[in-house]
Amino acid sequence: CEGLGHYCTLGGAAAQGSEGRPAPEARVHFRVARFIVEAGVNLGMRSIPIATACIIYRKFFCETNLDAYDPYLIAMSSIYLAGKVKEQRLRTRDIINVSNRYFNPSGEPLELDSRFWELRDSIVQCELLILRSMPFQVFQHSHKYLLHYLVSLRNWLNRHSWQRTPVAVAVWALLRDSYHRGLCLGFQAQHIAVAVLYLALQVYGVEVPAEVEAEKPWWQVFSDDLTKPITDNIVSDLIQIYTIDTEIPLRPWPSLPKEKPGMVSCLGTLPPRRHDGWSPEDQLGGLVVLLEKGW
Repeated sequence: CEGLGHYCTLGGAAAQGSEGRPAPEARVHFRVARFIVEAGVNLGMRSIPIATACIIYRKFFCETNLDAYDPYLIAMSSIYLAGKVKEQRLRTRDIINVSNRYFNPSGEPLELDSRFWELRDSIVQCELLILRSMPFQVFQHSHKYLLHYLVSLRNWLNRHSWQRTPVAVAVWALLRDSYHRGLCLGFQAQHIAVAVLYLALQVYGVEVPAEVEAEKPWWQVFSDDLTKPITDNIVSDLIQIYTIDTEIPLRPWPSLPKEKPGMVSCLGTLPPRRHDGWSPEDQLGGLVVLLEKGW
């Protein structure tokens, strides 16, 4: 996923509007990423397929203008495609029903009428469109690196220090939240894994033994080509995710793009509407960790 510079302006430093606020496109993509994660959880998807869906969505819009396609329709197709790529196949009917409940929490399930079949056909057609836009691309996730780093660090740290601080829980929450902004498009997978581990240790004040006497810092032991500026950039972007999250309250979403390409029918797309109230499960997992520690 590396080599795409500033995340194709989908969420990196380049995607800033006036007064340092996220640009409108970045806010849209953040909302859609939030939808992908929540829909994926409700569909029973594993972490890596959900992460794959987020990457597929963002890489598609690296090649395409946001106004050309309905972002939520592309997100639904990304979920459908990610299930195939990571061998967790999902039925289009389940994706449609979960999405309908997301947009209409108090609404009735969709009937098997023309609107339903139009939306189903749109998801399938969009899947083919996405495949044409990114042929034979392999997605490398940070999960496998983070798992190995956690095991190594657990054996390295004092056992009591490890047990009394939920570092493992925090790093997985931070990694999951990183896909709201597409860090994988701008940084190597192993660098992101080290950075979320570094941030979690900083938040809980956990010190790595013999760090002062060591010839090089512990995080460079895990990844030789990782530098402090890269780590700081990733940590800064992670924290920025939670800043954006506080600036985008849970309220009815803005209207979706009205003009659709003729090759992809989007007549069945549902208007996005959500409840106004807040609940802990709606908040990003890593944000809870940072708020608890006063960051």
